[in-house]
Amino acid sequence: MVERSGGRLRLNVLGPFEAWSGTERIRVGGPIHERVLSSLLLDAGQTVPVTRLVQAAWNDTPPATARHQVRKAIADLRRRLPGGNEVIITDGPGYRGIVSDTESDLVEFGAQIREADRALDAGHPSRAVTELRSALSLWRGRALSDSGSDLLENAAVSLEERRVAAAEQFFELRLAAGEAGALVADLRDLIAQHPMRETLRGQLMLALYRSGRQAEALNEYRTVRELLVEELGIDPSGQLSGLYESILRDAPELRLAPAPASVTGIDPVGAVVIEPSPTVEKESPPARCTLPHDLPDFTGRSHELKILLAGMTRRRQKRGPRQIVAIDGMGGSGKTSLAVHAAHQVASEFPDGQFHIDLRGFTRGEPPVAPAFALFQLLRALGVPSERIPEDLEGRSALWRAEAAGRRLLLLLDNVADAAQVLPLLPASPASLIVVTSRARLVDLDGAEWLSVGPMSLDEGTLLVEQVLGEARVSAEPDAGRELVQLCGQLPLALRIVSARLRNRPRWTVQYLVDRLRDETRRLAELSAGDRSVAATLQLSFQVMSEEHRTAFRLLALHPGTDVDAYAAAALLGLNVHAAEATLERLLDVHLLQQPAIGLYRFHDLVRDFAHTLSTPATVRADEAAVRRLLGYYVTATETACAALFPGRERSPASIEPYAGQLPPFATMAQAADWFDQEQASLSAAVHLAARQGLDREAACLTRNVVFRLNSLGRFHEFREVSRVAVAAARRAGDLPLLGLSLSSLGVACWRLGRLDEGLAAAREGRDVAAALGDRRTESHAESTMGLLLTVLGRNSEALPRLQRALELERELDAPRAEAESLSNLSTLYLQWGRYEEAAAAARRALELHRSLNYRDNHVMALTDLAFALTALGAFDQADTHLAAARALCDTSSPPADVALVLALSAAVGEHLAPDTAVAGLAEQALDLAASGASPTRQVKVENLIGRLYLRRGDVARALALHTHAYEIAAAMPYRAEQAGALRGMAAAHAALGDAAAADRLRAQADELVRAMAAPICP
Repeated sequence: MVERSGGRLRLNVLGPFEAWSGTERIRVGGPIHERVLSSLLLDAGQTVPVTRLVQAAWNDTPPATARHQVRKAIADLRRRLPGGNEVIITDGPGYRGIVSDTESDLVEFGAQIREADRALDAGHPSRAVTELRSALSLWRGRALSDSGSDLLENAAVSLEERRVAAAEQFFELRLAAGEAGALVADLRDLIAQHPMRETLRGQLMLALYRSGRQAEALNEYRTVRELLVEELGIDPSGQLSGLYESILRDAPELRLAPAPASVTGIDPVGAVVIEPSPTVEKESPPARCTLPHDLPDFTGRSHELKILLAGMTRRRQKRGPRQIVAIDGMGGSGKTSLAVHAAHQVASEFPDGQFHIDLRGFTRGEPPVAPAFALFQLLRALGVPSERIPEDLEGRSALWRAEAAGRRLLLLLDNVADAAQVLPLLPASPASLIVVTSRARLVDLDGAEWLSVGPMSLDEGTLLVEQVLGEARVSAEPDAGRELVQLCGQLPLALRIVSARLRNRPRWTVQYLVDRLRDETRRLAELSAGDRSVAATLQLSFQVMSEEHRTAFRLLALHPGTDVDAYAAAALLGLNVHAAEATLERLLDVHLLQQPAIGLYRFHDLVRDFAHTLSTPATVRADEAAVRRLLGYYVTATETACAALFPGRERSPASIEPYAGQLPPFATMAQAADWFDQEQASLSAAVHLAARQGLDREAACLTRNVVFRLNSLGRFHEFREVSRVAVAAARRAGDLPLLGLSLSSLGVACWRLGRLDEGLAAAREGRDVAAALGDRRTESHAESTMGLLLTVLGRNSEALPRLQRALELERELDAPRAEAESLSNLSTLYLQWGRYEEAAAAARRALELHRSLNYRDNHVMALTDLAFALTALGAFDQADTHLAAARALCDTSSPPADVALVLALSAAVGEHLAPDTAVAGLAEQALDLAASGASPTRQVKVENLIGRLYLRRGDVARALALHTHAYEIAAAMPYRAEQAGALRGMAAAHAALGDAAAADRLRAQADELVRAMAAPICP
């Protein structure tokens, strides 16, 4: 051991915590000291933040003085450990433990595992066995047992995984070296600790079989099968089942050569391929086919299989290099199953050998297979004697190309990490076929034909479940079956896991498992069975990335929407847009992201669930900072987009710091509209995210911008929902200016939805808050909204002063857009009141202002308001001209409810001027749009207009139905003017049908409503 001042230091965590100075045991302090020191040892050489040390020491209930106590514990440790100031150093926001492999059993364990890997890469398995034996001897029991810390317990689970993986490799090498009976006791001990570890069970079965204990080997399989079925509801893996079948038929490939041997690898059913020692005179015949078993229930992938087989069987018209077909896709997508299935279908075309090598690019607990080791396997498979195989990579690669020349070989290189792992293995023979599977697209693999495999289609996923579970059981619950497939993200691995669980849980219904999977916080836990786990599969893809990309992966999952672009990603990651795009593309390359469209990136549902598990108390600050950057970006971007899309709109007050990063281009209204359409779902989700995170000012500021677009799109329920979130957020923040704005917006949303009392209360409170603050802009908006709501409620005399006050403020503020909107509201009030000339004058002034502002949607409604007033004055020709201009401005992006009103009035005016079939077409189109526009205030007005049109045309039944429906909607709000109009229409319809009593009763009700509004009775 290295001498430090005070004695030789040794710190052990591979068992109960121990600290030694030479032969003397050191007491480092109490439990807090041990937990802090253990945390530093677990990440030796890395900076451990104080927040993580606090969590390790006190779990989720730290005292208020936790940080101070951690610092005191560090000082105590430095004093008690030999050379303590060199062992624990302060580094930025935390501390770093500096220990060598002679001072820490964990560091020594890692070093010896790496030495074993290097020995294997160099083709020296016996040296690897020695290193592994030494590494495993360091363990004294469960790591950090009885630590009392949740964080350390989780770390202990990971360390135990490393120990078991090393033990599995240790036993594999010893089996390959000819040992068998001597391994049984050790294997049984480890299996007792990990009874569902299928790799260990397979090794025990093989050791028993080779010891002449076939019956015990078979019984071991039955034992583990019963355990898996009982505990997890699944069958053993295909690999273990294949080994069982091979033992059952006493397969010759399981037998050992008669002399000592060294390992070369494992075949698909778990049998060890032996390299006889040089003293054996006769080589065993080479295996010509090592392809894994094809799945008997392989299902779906018909489109991908067709493409793959076409690539495999295509013969070049001219002589060229060997043919390479490569499959890439996310973990669990079924790449290997597809490749094996296709390989078996074309195997007969390659009589000189069909070889499969798992290169372990993404295998838990194991490093990727070195090319030199893979070449040794291939050469032995071709029958090349061991003594002829060179030691170096270049020599082995040259010999492989020479031996493969002129042969027709099929080579399946599975689970590839990168192109460097593949290139030395490629034969030069043009008659050979190489099939590659990888989680990443290997762009350096020139000449390859690529096939990307994603999730299965919904139908294929359902078919896979039926194939494994049985058609009868799935067809009994068809809806639940399809939802099960969707909750599994249509990922083959997940589908096989849930199907196996259901098959072995006959009392479970499909719906029961669906209900369990709906809980996103436990979904990944449900998709785990034995050695098969969606989370573990994704973890392998995650681990091979750089620390920078792992951090980016976690932060991107904080985005609240479905899709993210480079601008939003740049905000989350704190990068410029180009760097963010490069990061997104890297994650796309390894299939941790999907690309639904150019420039957009998306998480698979299960990948997002996995990414969320990566956020821990140690990442809280970084995660919060990323969310703040994203919300700042969205606030600034929506403010800029609104300025382009809604001319004349007043800019919102700067309650939060503007985002300093790059924004998308918003030079035109079309660019702003397209961006809003792309981001709308994410923007609403971001409002809720801000509220959940306690970022209340961001929530209210973002809502102020988002609702402008929601209003123009006619998404009024969403408009109200986010406005309510903003009001609550502004109250929590105590930000009165934002509260006034948010309340005023909520009032508008409630008007759109006919929630008049709620809207009036919100607008009134918003007005009072703004007036108290001297915020005249918000006050004027709230006054105008109150006037509009009072108009709809039929409280005309109260509405007028509110609108007059709004106009007074807006003219003082020189706010033409707001003034035009208030004039439109005033025109509606005068029209309802029977003051038609005044209604026309207000509408004309609003139209002048909107023309100067060039905002289409408000321009359309100003034309419509003027047409209503002119119609009431009997000026149908002028009204028709304005309506034609309004229709010319409308397109598919216009608010449906507003377009419906334009078309309904156009039909009514057309009926007066020149009744024809076109009028009926406009009327029906108006009704359809009104029904889909989510605005009851518009719908009731449209139905009354069309109802009167059909009554004039003599279609009394249709008119009565429309007026009756309009009355029901109007009475629920209550929209008194339209309620009265609907009653008058119903009365006219009943009179036309000869029911005078009903007509008189309905007319009297209408008269009473009109009198209450102090309005004249309309003819």
